[in-house]
Amino acid sequence: MGSSKVLAGALAACGVLVVLPGSAAAAEVRIHDVQGAGRVSPLLGQRVSGVPGVVTGVRTEGTAPGFWFQDPEPDGDPRTSEGLFVYTPDAPPRVAVGDVVAVSGTVAEYYAVGDGEQPETTPNQSVTELSGANWEVTGTAPVPAAEPITPDSVPDAYAPDGELDALPLDPARFALDYYESREHMNVSVTDARVVGPTDAYGALTVTSKPEQNAGERGTTTYLGYDEPNSGRLKVEPVGLPVPAANVGDELAGRTEGPLDYSRFGGYLLAATALGEHRPVGVEPEVTRAQDPDELAVATYNVENLAGTDEQSKFDRLARGVAVNLAAPDVIALEEVQDDTGATDDGVVAADGTLRRLVDAIAAAGGPRYEWRQIDPVDGADGGQPGGNIRVAFLFDPARVSFVDRPGGDAVTPVRAVPAEGRAELSASPGRIAPADPAWEASRKPLVGEFSFRGEPVFVVANHFTSKGGDQPLHGRFQPPARESERQRVEQARLVRGLVADLTAIDPGAKVVVTGDLNDFGFSPAVSALTEGGLLSSAADALPPVERYSYVYEGNAQALDHVLTTPGVGRVDYDVVHVNAEFADQTSDHDPQLARLRP
Repeated sequence: MGSSKVLAGALAACGVLVVLPGSAAAAEVRIHDVQGAGRVSPLLGQRVSGVPGVVTGVRTEGTAPGFWFQDPEPDGDPRTSEGLFVYTPDAPPRVAVGDVVAVSGTVAEYYAVGDGEQPETTPNQSVTELSGANWEVTGTAPVPAAEPITPDSVPDAYAPDGELDALPLDPARFALDYYESREHMNVSVTDARVVGPTDAYGALTVTSKPEQNAGERGTTTYLGYDEPNSGRLKVEPVGLPVPAANVGDELAGRTEGPLDYSRFGGYLLAATALGEHRPVGVEPEVTRAQDPDELAVATYNVENLAGTDEQSKFDRLARGVAVNLAAPDVIALEEVQDDTGATDDGVVAADGTLRRLVDAIAAAGGPRYEWRQIDPVDGADGGQPGGNIRVAFLFDPARVSFVDRPGGDAVTPVRAVPAEGRAELSASPGRIAPADPAWEASRKPLVGEFSFRGEPVFVVANHFTSKGGDQPLHGRFQPPARESERQRVEQARLVRGLVADLTAIDPGAKVVVTGDLNDFGFSPAVSALTEGGLLSSAADALPPVERYSYVYEGNAQALDHVLTTPGVGRVDYDVVHVNAEFADQTSDHDPQLARLRP
Protein backbone atom coordinates (compact mmCIF):
# COMPACT_ATOMS: atom_id res chain seq x y z
CA MET A 1 0.00 0.00 0.00
CA GLY A 2 3.03 2.30 -0.05
CA SER A 3 4.20 4.45 2.81
CA SER A 4 1.81 5.00 5.68
CA LYS A 5 1.47 7.35 8.58
CA VAL A 6 0.15 6.17 11.93
CA LEU A 7 -1.90 8.88 13.58
CA ALA A 8 -1.84 9.49 17.33
CA GLY A 9 -4.32 7.35 19.17
CA ALA A 10 -4.81 4.79 16.42
CA LEU A 11 -2.68 2.09 17.99
CA ALA A 12 -4.68 2.36 21.21
CA ALA A 13 -7.66 1.10 19.26
CA CYS A 14 -5.86 -2.16 18.40
CA GLY A 15 -5.53 -1.08 14.80
CA VAL A 16 -3.81 1.25 12.42
CA LEU A 17 -5.25 4.37 10.85
CA VAL A 18 -3.73 4.69 7.41
CA VAL A 19 -3.41 8.12 5.84
CA LEU A 20 -1.46 8.21 2.59
CA PRO A 21 -0.03 11.49 1.30
CA GLY A 22 -2.66 13.18 -0.82
CA SER A 23 -2.89 15.97 -3.32
CA ALA A 24 -4.27 19.40 -2.59
CA ALA A 25 -7.10 19.46 -0.07
CA ALA A 26 -10.43 18.56 -1.56
CA ALA A 27 -13.22 21.00 -0.83
CA GLU A 28 -16.99 20.94 -1.10
CA VAL A 29 -17.22 17.18 -1.20
CA ARG A 30 -20.06 15.03 0.03
CA ILE A 31 -19.95 11.71 1.88
CA HIS A 32 -20.39 9.62 -1.28
CA ASP A 33 -17.34 11.36 -2.74
CA VAL A 34 -15.32 10.33 0.29
CA GLN A 35 -16.59 6.76 0.18
CA GLY A 36 -16.22 6.28 -3.57
CA ALA A 37 -17.14 3.17 -5.52
CA GLY A 38 -14.59 0.87 -3.87
CA ARG A 39 -13.43 -0.13 -0.44
CA VAL A 40 -10.61 2.41 -0.22
CA SER A 41 -11.54 6.07 -0.47
CA PRO A 42 -10.43 7.87 -3.64
CA LEU A 43 -9.68 10.83 -1.35
CA LEU A 44 -7.47 8.86 1.03
CA GLY A 45 -5.08 11.18 2.84
CA GLN A 46 -6.77 14.37 1.72
CA ARG A 47 -8.18 17.03 3.97
CA VAL A 48 -11.86 17.65 3.27
CA SER A 49 -13.93 20.55 4.55
CA GLY A 50 -17.56 21.12 5.41
CA VAL A 51 -18.84 17.65 4.51
CA PRO A 52 -22.58 17.84 5.27
CA GLY A 53 -24.79 15.26 6.93
CA VAL A 54 -27.07 14.30 9.84
CA VAL A 55 -25.74 12.48 12.91
CA THR A 56 -27.20 8.95 13.04
CA GLY A 57 -25.31 7.47 16.02
CA VAL A 58 -22.80 8.33 18.73
CA ARG A 59 -20.29 5.95 20.31
CA THR A 60 -18.80 7.20 23.56
CA GLU A 61 -17.39 3.93 24.91
CA GLY A 62 -14.74 1.48 23.76
CA THR A 63 -11.50 2.05 21.90
CA ALA A 64 -13.02 3.90 18.93
CA PRO A 65 -15.22 6.78 20.15
CA GLY A 66 -16.84 8.99 17.57
CA PHE A 67 -20.04 9.47 15.62
CA TRP A 68 -21.69 8.42 12.40
CA PHE A 69 -23.33 10.89 10.04
CA GLN A 70 -25.18 10.44 6.77
CA ASP A 71 -26.02 12.54 3.75
CA PRO A 72 -29.83 12.81 3.34
CA GLU A 73 -29.32 13.59 -0.38
CA PRO A 74 -27.90 10.41 -1.97
CA ASP A 75 -26.26 10.40 -5.37
CA GLY A 76 -28.18 7.37 -6.66
CA ASP A 77 -25.07 5.24 -7.24
CA PRO A 78 -25.65 1.88 -5.48
CA ARG A 79 -21.89 1.46 -4.97
CA THR A 80 -21.26 4.63 -2.99
CA SER A 81 -22.19 4.70 0.68
CA GLU A 82 -23.89 7.80 2.06
CA GLY A 83 -22.60 7.23 5.62
CA LEU A 84 -19.29 8.03 7.31
CA PHE A 85 -17.67 7.67 10.74
CA VAL A 86 -15.84 10.48 12.50
CA TYR A 87 -13.12 9.22 14.85
CA THR A 88 -12.70 11.35 18.00
CA PRO A 89 -10.05 9.66 20.17
CA ASP A 90 -9.48 12.45 22.67
CA ALA A 91 -12.97 12.89 24.09
CA PRO A 92 -16.57 11.76 23.52
CA PRO A 93 -18.02 13.69 20.59
CA ARG A 94 -20.14 16.73 21.41
CA VAL A 95 -23.01 15.89 19.11
CA ALA A 96 -26.40 14.22 19.36
CA VAL A 97 -28.41 12.06 17.00
CA GLY A 98 -30.34 14.37 14.66
CA ASP A 99 -27.75 17.15 14.64
CA VAL A 100 -27.01 18.61 11.22
CA VAL A 101 -23.23 18.90 10.93
CA ALA A 102 -20.56 20.10 8.56
CA VAL A 103 -17.42 18.07 9.21
CA SER A 104 -13.84 18.73 8.24
CA GLY A 105 -11.09 16.16 8.63
CA THR A 106 -8.54 13.91 6.99
CA VAL A 107 -9.80 10.90 5.04
CA ALA A 108 -8.34 7.70 6.50
CA GLU A 109 -8.76 3.94 6.26
CA TYR A 110 -8.80 2.18 9.62
CA TYR A 111 -7.49 -1.39 9.69
CA ALA A 112 -8.00 -3.38 12.87
CA VAL A 113 -4.81 -5.43 13.09
CA GLY A 114 -3.79 -8.39 15.18
CA ASP A 115 -0.44 -9.09 16.77
CA GLY A 116 2.37 -8.80 14.25
CA GLU A 117 0.10 -7.58 11.46
CA GLN A 118 0.48 -4.46 9.37
CA PRO A 119 -2.15 -2.71 7.25
CA GLU A 120 -0.45 -4.13 4.16
CA THR A 121 -0.78 -7.70 5.38
CA THR A 122 -3.81 -7.85 7.67
CA PRO A 123 -6.64 -9.92 6.21
CA ASN A 124 -9.21 -7.61 7.80
CA GLN A 125 -11.11 -5.09 5.77
CA SER A 126 -10.77 -1.39 6.47
CA VAL A 127 -13.39 1.19 7.34
CA THR A 128 -13.33 4.63 5.79
CA GLU A 129 -13.47 7.46 8.32
CA LEU A 130 -12.48 11.04 9.06
CA SER A 131 -9.74 11.67 11.61
CA GLY A 132 -8.34 14.84 13.12
CA ALA A 133 -11.82 16.20 12.65
CA ASN A 134 -13.67 19.33 13.66
CA TRP A 135 -17.26 20.16 12.91
CA GLU A 136 -19.99 22.70 13.18
CA VAL A 137 -23.55 21.92 14.28
CA THR A 138 -25.89 23.97 12.12
CA GLY A 139 -29.28 22.71 13.24
CA THR A 140 -31.34 19.54 13.60
CA ALA A 141 -33.14 17.35 11.08
CA PRO A 142 -34.85 13.95 10.84
CA VAL A 143 -32.42 11.07 10.81
CA PRO A 144 -32.26 9.49 7.32
CA ALA A 145 -34.57 6.49 7.21
CA ALA A 146 -32.84 3.20 7.82
CA GLU A 147 -32.45 1.09 4.70
CA PRO A 148 -34.05 -2.31 5.32
CA ILE A 149 -31.83 -5.36 4.96
CA THR A 150 -34.17 -8.08 3.75
CA PRO A 151 -33.85 -11.70 2.59
CA ASP A 152 -33.79 -10.50 -1.01
CA SER A 153 -31.51 -7.48 -0.67
CA VAL A 154 -28.37 -9.38 0.35
CA PRO A 155 -26.94 -11.56 -2.44
CA ASP A 156 -26.36 -15.25 -1.77
CA ALA A 157 -22.88 -15.12 -3.30
CA TYR A 158 -20.47 -13.97 -0.63
CA ALA A 159 -17.50 -12.31 -2.33
CA PRO A 160 -15.53 -12.15 -5.58
CA ASP A 161 -12.12 -13.80 -5.73
CA GLY A 162 -9.09 -11.61 -5.21
CA GLU A 163 -7.93 -8.82 -2.93
CA LEU A 164 -11.13 -6.88 -2.36
CA ASP A 165 -9.39 -3.54 -1.83
CA ALA A 166 -8.35 -3.59 -5.47
CA LEU A 167 -11.76 -4.51 -6.90
CA PRO A 168 -14.74 -2.29 -7.74
CA LEU A 169 -17.88 -2.95 -5.76
CA ASP A 170 -20.67 -5.05 -7.23
CA PRO A 171 -23.35 -4.90 -4.51
CA ALA A 172 -25.96 -6.65 -6.63
CA ARG A 173 -23.80 -9.79 -6.95
CA PHE A 174 -21.81 -10.17 -3.73
CA ALA A 175 -22.81 -9.89 -0.08
CA LEU A 176 -19.53 -8.35 1.13
CA ASP A 177 -19.82 -5.74 -1.62
CA TYR A 178 -23.42 -5.08 -0.64
CA TYR A 179 -22.44 -4.46 2.98
CA GLU A 180 -19.46 -2.32 1.99
CA SER A 181 -21.67 -0.16 -0.23
CA ARG A 182 -23.75 0.61 2.91
CA GLU A 183 -20.76 1.14 5.22
CA HIS A 184 -21.71 3.55 8.05
CA MET A 185 -25.22 4.06 6.66
CA ASN A 186 -28.32 3.71 8.79
CA VAL A 187 -29.72 0.22 8.13
CA SER A 188 -32.28 -2.05 9.78
CA VAL A 189 -33.41 -5.66 10.13
CA THR A 190 -36.93 -6.65 11.15
CA ASP A 191 -37.97 -9.66 13.24
CA ALA A 192 -34.44 -11.02 12.98
CA ARG A 193 -33.63 -14.51 14.24
CA VAL A 194 -30.59 -14.88 16.47
CA VAL A 195 -28.05 -17.32 15.00
CA GLY A 196 -25.12 -16.49 17.31
CA PRO A 197 -25.74 -16.10 21.07
CA THR A 198 -24.85 -12.99 23.05
CA ASP A 199 -21.14 -13.09 23.82
CA ALA A 200 -19.04 -11.73 26.68
CA TYR A 201 -18.54 -8.45 24.80
CA GLY A 202 -22.22 -7.63 24.43
CA ALA A 203 -22.70 -8.65 20.81
CA LEU A 204 -24.86 -11.25 19.08
CA THR A 205 -25.43 -12.38 15.51
CA VAL A 206 -28.69 -12.43 13.55
CA THR A 207 -29.61 -13.46 10.05
CA SER A 208 -31.46 -11.46 7.43
CA LYS A 209 -32.05 -14.71 5.51
CA PRO A 210 -34.07 -16.94 7.84
CA GLU A 211 -34.29 -19.82 5.34
CA GLN A 212 -30.56 -19.95 4.65
CA ASN A 213 -29.30 -23.38 5.78
CA ALA A 214 -31.65 -23.24 8.76
CA GLY A 215 -31.59 -25.93 11.42
CA GLU A 216 -34.45 -27.10 13.60
CA ARG A 217 -33.22 -25.20 16.66
CA GLY A 218 -32.80 -21.87 14.86
CA THR A 219 -29.23 -22.17 13.62
CA THR A 220 -27.70 -21.15 10.33
CA THR A 221 -25.36 -24.05 9.51
CA TYR A 222 -22.05 -23.83 7.70
CA LEU A 223 -22.27 -26.48 4.99
CA GLY A 224 -19.22 -25.78 2.83
CA TYR A 225 -16.48 -23.32 1.99
CA ASP A 226 -18.71 -22.02 -0.81
CA GLU A 227 -21.66 -21.51 1.55
CA PRO A 228 -20.59 -19.02 4.23
CA ASN A 229 -24.18 -17.84 4.82
CA SER A 230 -24.36 -14.30 3.55
CA GLY A 231 -27.33 -13.30 5.73
CA ARG A 232 -25.31 -13.33 8.97
CA LEU A 233 -24.92 -9.90 10.57
CA LYS A 234 -23.41 -9.05 13.91
CA VAL A 235 -25.44 -6.76 16.19
CA GLU A 236 -23.68 -4.64 18.79
CA PRO A 237 -25.99 -2.36 20.79
CA VAL A 238 -24.70 1.19 21.27
CA GLY A 239 -25.60 2.56 24.70
CA LEU A 240 -28.46 0.07 25.09
CA PRO A 241 -29.03 -2.87 27.44
CA VAL A 242 -27.82 -6.10 25.88
CA PRO A 243 -30.23 -9.07 26.04
CA ALA A 244 -28.93 -12.52 26.92
CA ALA A 245 -30.10 -14.01 23.63
CA ASN A 246 -29.80 -17.64 22.60
CA VAL A 247 -29.77 -19.13 19.12
CA GLY A 248 -33.33 -19.28 17.81
CA ASP A 249 -34.50 -16.24 19.77
CA GLU A 250 -35.91 -13.24 17.92
CA LEU A 251 -35.32 -9.51 17.96
CA ALA A 252 -38.96 -8.68 17.26
CA GLY A 253 -39.67 -5.46 15.45
CA ARG A 254 -36.97 -3.21 14.07
CA THR A 255 -33.29 -3.23 14.99
CA GLU A 256 -31.49 -0.33 13.37
CA GLY A 257 -28.32 1.73 13.40
CA PRO A 258 -25.18 2.45 11.40
CA LEU A 259 -23.46 -0.41 9.59
CA ASP A 260 -19.91 -0.87 10.86
CA TYR A 261 -17.18 -3.51 10.52
CA SER A 262 -15.18 -5.42 13.12
CA ARG A 263 -12.41 -7.96 12.76
CA PHE A 264 -14.41 -9.95 15.31
CA GLY A 265 -17.34 -11.03 13.17
CA GLY A 266 -17.19 -8.80 10.13
CA TYR A 267 -19.97 -6.36 9.25
CA LEU A 268 -22.04 -5.34 12.24
CA LEU A 269 -25.09 -3.28 12.92
CA ALA A 270 -24.23 -0.74 15.63
CA ALA A 271 -27.74 -0.77 17.04
CA THR A 272 -29.14 2.53 18.23
CA ALA A 273 -32.56 0.84 18.43
CA LEU A 274 -32.97 -2.80 19.34
CA GLY A 275 -35.93 -5.05 18.61
CA GLU A 276 -37.70 -6.69 21.53
CA HIS A 277 -35.89 -9.80 22.69
CA ARG A 278 -38.30 -12.71 22.41
CA PRO A 279 -36.91 -16.01 23.68
CA VAL A 280 -38.25 -19.07 21.90
CA GLY A 281 -37.49 -21.37 24.80
CA VAL A 282 -34.80 -23.57 23.28
CA GLU A 283 -33.55 -25.70 26.17
CA PRO A 284 -30.35 -27.69 26.69
CA GLU A 285 -30.83 -31.21 25.41
CA VAL A 286 -30.86 -34.40 27.45
CA THR A 287 -29.94 -37.61 25.64
CA ARG A 288 -31.30 -41.04 26.44
CA ALA A 289 -29.42 -43.51 28.63
CA GLN A 290 -27.59 -46.31 26.88
CA ASP A 291 -29.09 -49.81 26.94
CA PRO A 292 -27.21 -52.46 28.93
CA ASP A 293 -25.66 -53.87 25.73
CA GLU A 294 -24.71 -50.46 24.32
CA LEU A 295 -21.30 -48.90 24.88
CA ALA A 296 -21.72 -45.12 25.15
CA VAL A 297 -18.63 -43.15 24.06
CA ALA A 298 -18.69 -39.36 24.36
CA THR A 299 -16.37 -36.49 23.47
CA TYR A 300 -16.44 -33.20 25.36
CA ASN A 301 -14.21 -30.13 25.04
CA VAL A 302 -14.33 -28.70 28.56
CA GLU A 303 -12.70 -25.35 27.57
CA ASN A 304 -9.50 -25.00 29.55
CA LEU A 305 -10.70 -26.79 32.65
CA ALA A 306 -8.04 -26.19 35.30
CA GLY A 307 -7.52 -27.19 38.90
CA THR A 308 -7.75 -23.50 39.81
CA ASP A 309 -11.25 -23.00 38.36
CA GLU A 310 -14.24 -22.10 40.51
CA GLN A 311 -16.20 -25.06 41.81
CA SER A 312 -19.23 -23.85 39.87
CA LYS A 313 -17.58 -24.76 36.56
CA PHE A 314 -16.88 -28.29 37.76
CA ASP A 315 -20.44 -28.60 39.05
CA ARG A 316 -21.99 -27.45 35.79
CA LEU A 317 -19.81 -29.73 33.71
CA ALA A 318 -20.64 -32.58 36.09
CA ARG A 319 -24.37 -32.06 35.71
CA GLY A 320 -23.91 -32.05 31.95
CA VAL A 321 -22.18 -35.42 32.14
CA ALA A 322 -24.48 -37.06 34.68
CA VAL A 323 -27.79 -35.68 33.37
CA ASN A 324 -27.55 -34.28 29.84
CA LEU A 325 -25.17 -36.97 28.59
CA ALA A 326 -26.80 -39.69 30.74
CA ALA A 327 -23.43 -40.82 32.17
CA PRO A 328 -21.54 -42.25 29.18
CA ASP A 329 -19.31 -45.27 29.69
CA VAL A 330 -16.24 -43.57 28.16
CA ILE A 331 -15.62 -39.85 27.78
CA ALA A 332 -12.80 -38.33 25.75
CA LEU A 333 -12.07 -34.95 27.32
CA GLU A 334 -10.31 -32.12 25.52
CA GLU A 335 -8.75 -28.97 27.00
CA VAL A 336 -7.88 -30.40 30.40
CA GLN A 337 -5.25 -28.17 31.99
CA ASP A 338 -2.78 -29.00 34.71
CA ASP A 339 -3.49 -28.54 38.40
CA THR A 340 -2.29 -24.92 38.50
CA GLY A 341 -3.88 -23.84 35.24
CA ALA A 342 -2.42 -20.87 33.40
CA THR A 343 0.27 -20.29 36.03
CA ASP A 344 3.49 -21.12 34.19
CA ASP A 345 5.26 -22.86 37.06
CA GLY A 346 6.51 -26.12 35.59
CA VAL A 347 3.56 -28.16 36.90
CA VAL A 348 2.24 -30.61 34.31
CA ALA A 349 0.20 -33.06 36.42
CA ALA A 350 -3.59 -32.88 36.06
CA ASP A 351 -4.66 -35.40 38.71
CA GLY A 352 -6.10 -32.59 40.83
CA THR A 353 -8.12 -31.20 37.93
CA LEU A 354 -9.50 -34.60 37.00
CA ARG A 355 -10.20 -35.59 40.59
CA ARG A 356 -12.32 -32.48 41.12
CA LEU A 357 -14.32 -33.28 37.98
CA VAL A 358 -14.80 -36.92 38.94
CA ASP A 359 -15.92 -35.94 42.45
CA ALA A 360 -18.37 -33.41 41.05
CA ILE A 361 -19.88 -35.95 38.65
CA ALA A 362 -20.42 -38.41 41.49
CA ALA A 363 -22.01 -35.65 43.57
CA ALA A 364 -24.34 -34.88 40.64
CA GLY A 365 -25.62 -38.44 40.65
CA GLY A 366 -23.26 -39.88 38.06
CA PRO A 367 -20.94 -42.85 38.40
CA ARG A 368 -17.57 -42.75 40.12
CA TYR A 369 -15.40 -42.43 37.03
CA GLU A 370 -11.76 -43.38 36.79
CA TRP A 371 -9.36 -41.61 34.45
CA ARG A 372 -6.35 -42.26 32.27
CA GLN A 373 -4.11 -39.64 30.71
CA ILE A 374 -0.45 -38.86 30.00
CA ASP A 375 1.20 -35.69 31.27
CA PRO A 376 2.70 -33.69 28.37
CA VAL A 377 6.17 -32.20 28.24
CA ASP A 378 5.96 -28.78 29.89
CA GLY A 379 4.97 -26.12 27.36
CA ALA A 380 5.04 -28.47 24.36
CA ASP A 381 1.36 -28.95 23.53
CA GLY A 382 0.11 -25.45 22.76
CA GLY A 383 -3.01 -23.93 24.23
CA GLN A 384 -3.04 -21.31 26.96
CA PRO A 385 0.53 -20.65 28.13
CA GLY A 386 1.23 -22.46 31.39
CA GLY A 387 -1.90 -24.60 31.14
CA ASN A 388 -0.29 -27.71 29.60
CA ILE A 389 -3.50 -28.63 27.85
CA ARG A 390 -4.11 -32.32 27.10
CA VAL A 391 -6.74 -34.93 26.27
CA ALA A 392 -7.86 -37.51 28.82
CA PHE A 393 -10.22 -40.44 29.28
CA LEU A 394 -12.90 -40.87 31.91
CA PHE A 395 -14.54 -44.29 32.15
CA ASP A 396 -17.13 -45.99 34.32
CA PRO A 397 -15.43 -49.08 35.83
CA ALA A 398 -18.83 -50.62 36.58
CA ARG A 399 -19.56 -50.76 32.86
CA VAL A 400 -16.21 -50.96 31.05
CA SER A 401 -12.66 -52.03 31.85
CA PHE A 402 -9.50 -50.21 30.85
CA VAL A 403 -6.68 -52.41 29.60
CA ASP A 404 -3.61 -50.98 31.27
CA ARG A 405 -0.40 -51.79 29.45
CA PRO A 406 2.83 -50.06 30.56
CA GLY A 407 5.19 -48.05 28.39
CA GLY A 408 3.09 -45.03 27.45
CA ASP A 409 4.62 -41.64 28.19
CA ALA A 410 4.85 -38.17 26.68
CA VAL A 411 7.52 -39.05 24.12
CA THR A 412 7.10 -42.75 23.29
CA PRO A 413 4.96 -43.57 20.23
CA VAL A 414 2.27 -46.19 20.60
CA ARG A 415 2.13 -49.03 18.05
CA ALA A 416 -0.39 -51.61 16.93
CA VAL A 417 0.90 -55.11 17.65
CA PRO A 418 -0.52 -58.60 16.95
CA ALA A 419 -1.52 -60.82 19.84
CA GLU A 420 -3.03 -64.27 19.15
CA GLY A 421 -4.69 -63.13 15.95
CA ARG A 422 -6.05 -59.91 17.39
CA ALA A 423 -4.70 -56.40 17.58
CA GLU A 424 -3.60 -54.67 20.72
CA LEU A 425 -1.63 -51.56 21.67
CA SER A 426 2.03 -51.61 22.59
CA ALA A 427 1.08 -49.32 25.49
CA SER A 428 -2.29 -48.34 26.91
CA PRO A 429 -2.77 -45.47 27.25
CA GLY A 430 -0.32 -44.27 24.62
CA ARG A 431 0.32 -41.29 22.36
CA ILE A 432 0.45 -41.29 18.56
CA ALA A 433 3.84 -40.30 17.09
CA PRO A 434 4.45 -37.58 19.71
CA ALA A 435 7.77 -36.50 18.17
CA ASP A 436 6.36 -36.01 14.66
CA PRO A 437 6.48 -32.36 13.48
CA ALA A 438 2.74 -32.56 12.80
CA TRP A 439 2.16 -32.24 16.54
CA GLU A 440 4.37 -29.21 17.09
CA ALA A 441 2.72 -26.92 19.66
CA SER A 442 -0.35 -29.15 19.52
CA ARG A 443 -2.03 -31.82 21.60
CA LYS A 444 -0.96 -35.38 20.96
CA PRO A 445 -3.75 -37.96 20.55
CA LEU A 446 -4.33 -40.36 23.42
CA VAL A 447 -5.16 -43.98 22.56
CA GLY A 448 -6.71 -46.38 25.03
CA GLU A 449 -7.76 -50.01 24.87
CA PHE A 450 -11.05 -50.81 26.61
CA SER A 451 -12.96 -54.03 27.20
CA PHE A 452 -16.76 -54.02 27.05
CA ARG A 453 -18.62 -57.30 27.66
CA GLY A 454 -15.42 -59.12 26.69
CA GLU A 455 -14.92 -57.21 23.42
CA PRO A 456 -11.82 -55.00 22.92
CA VAL A 457 -12.58 -51.45 21.77
CA PHE A 458 -9.89 -48.91 20.89
CA VAL A 459 -10.65 -45.22 21.48
CA VAL A 460 -8.52 -42.41 20.08
CA ALA A 461 -9.03 -39.03 21.79
CA ASN A 462 -7.95 -36.06 19.66
CA HIS A 463 -7.60 -32.32 19.83
CA PHE A 464 -6.12 -31.16 16.52
CA THR A 465 -4.38 -27.81 16.13
CA SER A 466 -6.58 -24.72 16.14
CA LYS A 467 -7.55 -22.46 13.27
CA GLY A 468 -5.49 -19.60 14.69
CA GLY A 469 -3.85 -17.64 11.88
CA ASP A 470 -6.42 -18.55 9.23
CA GLN A 471 -7.90 -15.65 7.30
CA PRO A 472 -11.51 -14.77 8.22
CA LEU A 473 -14.49 -15.46 5.99
CA HIS A 474 -15.29 -11.74 5.97
CA GLY A 475 -11.74 -10.60 5.16
CA ARG A 476 -10.38 -8.73 2.19
CA PHE A 477 -8.54 -11.74 0.72
CA GLN A 478 -10.95 -14.07 -1.04
CA PRO A 479 -11.16 -16.97 -0.84
CA PRO A 480 -9.56 -16.85 2.61
CA ALA A 481 -6.36 -18.80 3.15
CA ARG A 482 -6.53 -21.65 5.66
CA GLU A 483 -2.88 -21.92 6.66
CA SER A 484 -3.53 -24.12 9.70
CA GLU A 485 -5.30 -26.71 7.58
CA ARG A 486 -2.07 -28.29 6.37
CA GLN A 487 -1.06 -29.24 9.89
CA ARG A 488 -4.44 -30.81 10.65
CA VAL A 489 -4.24 -32.87 7.47
CA GLU A 490 -0.85 -34.23 8.57
CA GLN A 491 -2.25 -34.94 12.04
CA ALA A 492 -5.19 -36.79 10.51
CA ARG A 493 -2.85 -38.93 8.41
CA LEU A 494 -0.92 -39.99 11.51
CA VAL A 495 -4.13 -40.95 13.32
CA ARG A 496 -5.36 -42.82 10.26
CA GLY A 497 -2.04 -44.62 10.08
CA LEU A 498 -2.49 -46.15 13.53
CA VAL A 499 -6.09 -47.13 12.74
CA ALA A 500 -4.90 -48.72 9.49
CA ASP A 501 -2.28 -50.70 11.42
CA LEU A 502 -4.89 -51.98 13.89
CA THR A 503 -7.27 -53.06 11.14
CA ALA A 504 -4.45 -54.62 9.10
CA ILE A 505 -3.86 -56.98 12.02
CA ASP A 506 -7.56 -57.47 12.69
CA PRO A 507 -9.95 -56.35 9.92
CA GLY A 508 -12.78 -56.44 12.44
CA ALA A 509 -11.01 -54.19 14.97
CA LYS A 510 -13.42 -51.85 16.72
CA VAL A 511 -11.90 -48.36 16.70
CA VAL A 512 -13.54 -45.08 17.68
CA VAL A 513 -11.73 -41.89 16.65
CA THR A 514 -13.22 -38.91 18.41
CA GLY A 515 -12.59 -35.45 19.76
CA ASP A 516 -12.22 -31.82 18.75
CA LEU A 517 -10.66 -32.02 15.30
CA ASN A 518 -10.96 -28.24 14.86
CA ASP A 519 -12.25 -28.77 11.36
CA PHE A 520 -15.42 -29.41 9.42
CA GLY A 521 -16.94 -32.59 8.10
CA PHE A 522 -16.27 -31.36 4.54
CA SER A 523 -12.65 -30.40 5.29
CA PRO A 524 -9.51 -32.07 3.88
CA ALA A 525 -8.52 -33.06 7.43
CA VAL A 526 -11.66 -35.12 8.02
CA SER A 527 -11.45 -36.46 4.47
CA ALA A 528 -7.93 -37.70 5.26
CA LEU A 529 -9.43 -39.78 8.08
CA THR A 530 -12.32 -41.21 6.07
CA GLU A 531 -10.26 -41.87 2.93
CA GLY A 532 -10.88 -45.31 1.50
CA GLY A 533 -13.71 -46.08 3.91
CA LEU A 534 -11.34 -46.96 6.76
CA LEU A 535 -13.38 -44.69 9.04
CA SER A 536 -16.88 -43.31 8.64
CA SER A 537 -18.40 -40.29 10.30
CA ALA A 538 -21.30 -40.90 12.66
CA ALA A 539 -22.60 -37.42 11.79
CA ASP A 540 -23.48 -38.60 8.29
CA ALA A 541 -26.63 -40.11 9.79
CA LEU A 542 -27.95 -36.60 10.52
CA PRO A 543 -29.35 -34.06 8.05
CA PRO A 544 -26.50 -31.70 7.03
CA VAL A 545 -28.03 -28.68 8.80
CA GLU A 546 -28.03 -30.61 12.10
CA ARG A 547 -24.30 -31.42 12.05
CA TYR A 548 -22.84 -28.86 14.41
CA SER A 549 -21.21 -28.65 17.82
CA TYR A 550 -19.96 -25.07 17.82
CA VAL A 551 -21.26 -21.65 16.79
CA TYR A 552 -18.78 -19.09 15.47
CA GLU A 553 -19.76 -15.68 14.07
CA GLY A 554 -23.29 -16.98 13.60
CA ASN A 555 -22.26 -20.11 11.69
CA ALA A 556 -23.21 -23.38 13.38
CA GLN A 557 -20.42 -25.78 12.50
CA ALA A 558 -19.04 -29.20 13.24
CA LEU A 559 -15.62 -29.11 14.89
CA ASP A 560 -16.10 -32.19 17.08
CA HIS A 561 -16.44 -35.62 15.53
CA VAL A 562 -17.01 -39.32 16.12
CA LEU A 563 -15.65 -41.69 13.48
CA THR A 564 -15.68 -45.48 13.57
CA THR A 565 -14.24 -48.46 11.72
CA PRO A 566 -16.58 -50.93 9.98
CA GLY A 567 -16.00 -53.41 12.80
CA VAL A 568 -17.95 -51.20 15.17
CA GLY A 569 -21.16 -51.74 13.23
CA ARG A 570 -24.23 -49.56 13.67
CA VAL A 571 -23.79 -46.33 15.62
CA ASP A 572 -26.56 -44.40 17.35
CA TYR A 573 -25.22 -40.83 17.33
CA ASP A 574 -26.33 -37.68 19.12
CA VAL A 575 -24.95 -34.15 19.35
CA VAL A 576 -26.18 -33.00 22.75
CA HIS A 577 -26.72 -29.24 22.46
CA VAL A 578 -26.02 -27.77 25.88
CA ASN A 579 -23.54 -24.94 25.27
CA ALA A 580 -22.87 -23.55 21.83
CA GLU A 581 -26.34 -22.12 21.22
CA PHE A 582 -26.59 -20.36 24.59
CA ALA A 583 -25.43 -17.06 26.02
CA ASP A 584 -24.79 -18.84 29.33
CA GLN A 585 -22.21 -21.51 28.52
CA THR A 586 -20.14 -23.94 30.55
CA SER A 587 -17.96 -24.59 27.50
CA ASP A 588 -18.02 -23.23 23.97
CA HIS A 589 -18.45 -26.75 22.53
CA ASP A 590 -21.36 -29.17 22.61
CA PRO A 591 -20.54 -32.75 23.60
CA GLN A 592 -21.27 -35.66 21.30
CA LEU A 593 -22.28 -39.21 22.07
CA ALA A 594 -22.08 -42.46 20.14
CA ARG A 595 -23.86 -45.59 21.36
CA LEU A 596 -22.30 -48.78 19.98
CA ARG A 597 -23.08 -52.49 20.16
CA PRO A 598 -19.61 -53.99 19.78
